[in-house]
Amino acid sequence: MSYSFPPDTAWLPLPAASWNPETARHLLRRAGWTARPEDVERATREGLDATLNRLFPIDLARLPKPRSIERFEAEAPEQQRQVREKTGEDRLFAQRELQDRGRLALQDLSIKWLEFAANPANASSAKWVLFLSDVYVVSAEKVRNPALIHEHFDLIGQRGLGTAPALSKAISRSPAMVIYLDLNQSQRRAPNENFARELLELFVLGEGNYTEHDIKEAARAFTGYRAQPMLGEFRYIPRLHDPSSKTVFGVTGDLTGDDVIDLAYRKKAAGMFLPHEMVKFYLSDNPLTSDYLAALGEPWQATGYDLRWLTHRFFGSQLFFAPEFRGNFIKSPIQFYLGLVQDLGLDVSPLPRMNLNPMRQMGQWLFYPPNVRGWVGGRRWINSATITARRQLVEATFVPAINERALNADELVDLTAARSNGISHFTVTDEQLHPLTELSPEQAAASLTQSYLPMPVSSEFRSDLAQFIAAGERQKPRIVRRAAATLLQSPEYQLC
Repeated sequence: MSYSFPPDTAWLPLPAASWNPETARHLLRRAGWTARPEDVERATREGLDATLNRLFPIDLARLPKPRSIERFEAEAPEQQRQVREKTGEDRLFAQRELQDRGRLALQDLSIKWLEFAANPANASSAKWVLFLSDVYVVSAEKVRNPALIHEHFDLIGQRGLGTAPALSKAISRSPAMVIYLDLNQSQRRAPNENFARELLELFVLGEGNYTEHDIKEAARAFTGYRAQPMLGEFRYIPRLHDPSSKTVFGVTGDLTGDDVIDLAYRKKAAGMFLPHEMVKFYLSDNPLTSDYLAALGEPWQATGYDLRWLTHRFFGSQLFFAPEFRGNFIKSPIQFYLGLVQDLGLDVSPLPRMNLNPMRQMGQWLFYPPNVRGWVGGRRWINSATITARRQLVEATFVPAINERALNADELVDLTAARSNGISHFTVTDEQLHPLTELSPEQAAASLTQSYLPMPVSSEFRSDLAQFIAAGERQKPRIVRRAAATLLQSPEYQLC
């Protein structure tokens, strides 16, 4: 694939004269979930530098700890003690109760995260943390403690715009990571290699930039790392650490885990690895060649791996805004859902059947990545089953009101609680669509396509949409509703 810019100029800043509503829409859709007209207007007015400072500030926006997680943290140690002390049926009952509480707390954490991420002010922060969590992968399926999942994401939020070495060191002490990659099982006489392997292959360097000997020696450096599954506190236990001499990347000494991380970041490949992952997550299914990655990675290394510098250089570059990367990237299920919520001005529903279940059917179950490599994404998001799930989600969103008679008692409680907190706009109402009914068919078609689609459409596309609206002039509210729903199910809306 050829690119608009060669490697030596690709990462230079976008010229000020090229900053306009179209480039603003591209940035907002890629750095966040969508590009609402009011956000496009603000970004265009403020300029690219100010917009990047707002999207990627010194401190990322972070999700406060939900009360359900606080309760689980407080109660889980005692419940775990009861599981250990009881026997037979009583023990099985206590285990099921602990698992059910964990499942409900994780479900609530998922809803709270979606609510947080749906706020336009938090969108780019939430997406950046989601990206880094797809590098530093843990899964609730193995960790089984929602408090540790929240802690892991919050740790990324704390460190996510600092330096990459500091973030990697903090991640090595994340209790969720210690459990997920089996550092708890690592012994002086039998070091577990899982964490060391993923550190070098999936966190810092990429495949082929280390040897099996490096992994074996690095695994010895991380002995002594421990975290209790229910208490969740990280502990370093010196008597379990292997203090003998180790050799990693040709350096010999009594190396610690932090030493191994520092040595890994001295390698040239470390500067290219995270930019490569950013390209996959934010820019294109087609990886950039090594000369492009080196052109970004080398100056990034010179900053001491400053992650905020990396975001500003990446999202502000000429290459990021190049025509070959516009309007052709498939939205993940999370982006599809949150973009839909923002585009339609909706609230995140407290009912899992309205968001968590559809996202799982679309192929992305929040906090449950498929394996240590995270979600692959791209074209793999789309198949006959997942595209059907996307269409069904849109149809459910355009139902005028929730059918409360179909809800169970717990769902009614959650719905009532949400409404008492002013969260009630879960589906598209006629009042919301009313301004479109006052426009001519041509104006309504132009408004819909400009607001919802990532790229300008052909005059033929817009004309067909206008004719569809005009054909239902006598039932304009209904036909406008149908036109909007159809547009949001179109192939064009699946792209950003």
